[in-house]
Amino acid sequence: MANPGAENNAEESGGMGFLEHLEELRWRLIKGLIAVFVCAVPCGYFWRAIFNFVIMYPLSTSDPKPHLIFSAPTAAVVLSVQIALIGGLIIASPIVFYQLWKFVAPGLYPGEKKLILPLVIFTTFSFLAGMGFSYLILPIFLKFLMGFGAGALEPYFRADEYMSFLFKIVFAFGLIFEMPVVSFVLAHAGIISHKVLLKYVRLAILIIFIVAAILTPTPDAFSMILMAMPLLALYGISIIVAYYAGKKNV
Repeated sequence: MANPGAENNAEESGGMGFLEHLEELRWRLIKGLIAVFVCAVPCGYFWRAIFNFVIMYPLSTSDPKPHLIFSAPTAAVVLSVQIALIGGLIIASPIVFYQLWKFVAPGLYPGEKKLILPLVIFTTFSFLAGMGFSYLILPIFLKFLMGFGAGALEPYFRADEYMSFLFKIVFAFGLIFEMPVVSFVLAHAGIISHKVLLKYVRLAILIIFIVAAILTPTPDAFSMILMAMPLLALYGISIIVAYYAGKKNV
């Protein structure tokens, strides 16, 4: 990120030592956690509605439909807390990402700090888009899994295990959809370029299909391809983003 204002930026952030950075990180974490807990309150109050309309949605097309059970006296309470905290994290994600980028901001050049707000919006949108996409494909996977054992096994899920399964898949997709954001930041910093991404496109395709095979809960090739398609699209978008981010530095 070559910039004629580097000296000014060095003077502006150079006075912040290691302990000051730790203190800054601590307060950013505290603010992010406060936002999550505040947003978790209404989610905890309406946890039953969230459970019925959001958590149960991926099972809506399954046949036979699984029965969700809890096997400990406190399991329902723990489930409500999980729903509250995960819901709070999702709702507060713009604030959490804002705190993240503000922590990074002291290391940016003055002209680059104007990118903080667009990056917060871009990061939040990508994260939520990834989570939304996972909810589109989860019913397909779960329908296959339920149908695989139909007639031989009766599906009974522990609610906490099912919730953990959903969170891992949805959160993983939220992070994967950050690929264009990472591409923009690295290209803007001059660490990578669209030419580098194009050079290693074959390796990227191989890695994407390996990741798709790991993330896909079903063993068939169709599901793996279905999972890989958005990842390939994201890689293509990342190349375009890196191209335009790189032009800014020319």
